[in-house]
Amino acid sequence: MSESSAVVRATAGAAGGWRRATGIAGAAIGVVAAGAAAGVAIERMTVGRGIRRKARLALDSAGPYGALRGTPGRALADDGTELHYEVDDIDPDAAVDLGPRRRRLFGRKAPAPVTVVFSHGYCLNQDSWHFQRAALRGVVRTVHWDQRSHGGSGRGVAQTREGVPLDIDQLGRDLKAVIDAAAPEGPIVLVGHSMGGMTMMAFAAQYPELIRERVVATAFVGTSSGRLGEVNFGLPVAGVNAVRRVLPGVLKALGQRAELVEKGRRITADLFAGIIKRYSFAGRDIDPAVARFAERMIESTPIDVVAEFYPAFTDHDKTEALALFRDMPVLVLAGVQDLVTPSEHSEAIADLLPDAELVLVPDAGHLVILEHPELVTDRLADLLTRAGAVPAGTTVGRYGSTSSTAHPG
Repeated sequence: MSESSAVVRATAGAAGGWRRATGIAGAAIGVVAAGAAAGVAIERMTVGRGIRRKARLALDSAGPYGALRGTPGRALADDGTELHYEVDDIDPDAAVDLGPRRRRLFGRKAPAPVTVVFSHGYCLNQDSWHFQRAALRGVVRTVHWDQRSHGGSGRGVAQTREGVPLDIDQLGRDLKAVIDAAAPEGPIVLVGHSMGGMTMMAFAAQYPELIRERVVATAFVGTSSGRLGEVNFGLPVAGVNAVRRVLPGVLKALGQRAELVEKGRRITADLFAGIIKRYSFAGRDIDPAVARFAERMIESTPIDVVAEFYPAFTDHDKTEALALFRDMPVLVLAGVQDLVTPSEHSEAIADLLPDAELVLVPDAGHLVILEHPELVTDRLADLLTRAGAVPAGTTVGRYGSTSSTAHPG
């Protein structure tokens, strides 16, 4: 790592019948859904199942998370998959002039506003950016989209109709389709969490000219450029080796029994919630409504989609594409206690982008964007300022806290 890199150490605060086996396995898929593997220890359950179910329903109805909506749109991927996106716009008169380079690119006409495009992670959806979206509303034009087979987007046509295995390159082409539809001109800032960051790398590898001509800043949050097959998910060596041998086959089999597995996931909801919390957050005082919000997003991802996407991560290697991001402001941010995409992967990205700002959050897990939203938003705001996307001194909202003792505001 070059001495010019800004490193911010931010302290922010299977026995039995098939039916029972698939229930447990379905819950264990929550590990994969959060990007991990089975084999974690779950805390002893001491409250009755009925009470816990009522508590989840109460949290679902009371929590404001994931309620933000923008102007909807549809982009068409190269295989015909419909991709859902939403735009949070600002007054065109508030567009920031990026100076001579922008005027050279776009001529004398009124400059298009900077657009920040947010790409979400595996088994999540655009709502995972809830806190950052709320804070940036009215400050900068943003686009939030759902990856294929996630959220409001359609099931992947190539996968369901043609049997084409999904790969990260396809996601990169999907991002291009969204940009073409939602931000056809003007400067772009790319922000991606986990799989979303990988999507951005694949996009760059396939459309380098667009990176050079239009992308003015980039943020990689809790992501990796490759070597994900080496991640141990916090498991002992024997355990992780066993998981690597059997998980692809298990996922494929479960995906073929989706209806039964989904029922199993519901039956074992408490176990499922414990696994998600283990692989999503590091702190113990996470707001229960935020934890339930993450659980709900992951629960909404069908098991066949989980199975469909998983093999793509082992093959993911976009290290060479990172060079395309060297000549722009870059933020690389990760939770030190991330068991899904370990912070060492973010450090490896920053090593290849020596002028990037590297932010390592000691008490954060994989869903750092939900666990420490103010810190993430603060660093994003700084990135946008450095890129000229917002004027220096612009006030960015502080929306919520994930502390169990605080309330969203």
